[in-house]
Amino acid sequence: MPTTLFAEPFRDTFRIPKRKKHVPAVRARVRETLEKWGFEQLAPDVELVASELVTNAVRHCRVSFAEVEVTLHVDWGDLVLEVCDPDRDRLPQLRERCSEDEEGGRGLLLVAALADDWGCRELAYGKCVWARFTLNGRPG
Repeated sequence: MPTTLFAEPFRDTFRIPKRKKHVPAVRARVRETLEKWGFEQLAPDVELVASELVTNAVRHCRVSFAEVEVTLHVDWGDLVLEVCDPDRDRLPQLRERCSEDEEGGRGLLLVAALADDWGCRELAYGKCVWARFTLNGRPG
């Protein structure tokens, strides 16, 4: 179950344990937050991107007993999704393409296709992968 850190108008930050079983709770929280803010039309894409980024953090973070922090906020006409984890050494890299035989590796391609922009930044004690979705004058 997500643990709320901050909840203010157009900003929602929460943490989950680094466990795959908590990914559906992230999707539900993202959907709920976007509906509350009046951005229902963005929910399917943002939910899917959140799911991919959190799954990557859970799968690739090598810090034991870590938590993954998820933040949604509105910034200069964009909805921003941030997923942070404490493993600073493993930055995500977008693959050019994946073969049909490969099981994984398509998540960031999906993020790049659905988000208007995405990237990663190093933090003092970890990394943050972010995705931006342009609101284009949508309510909120």
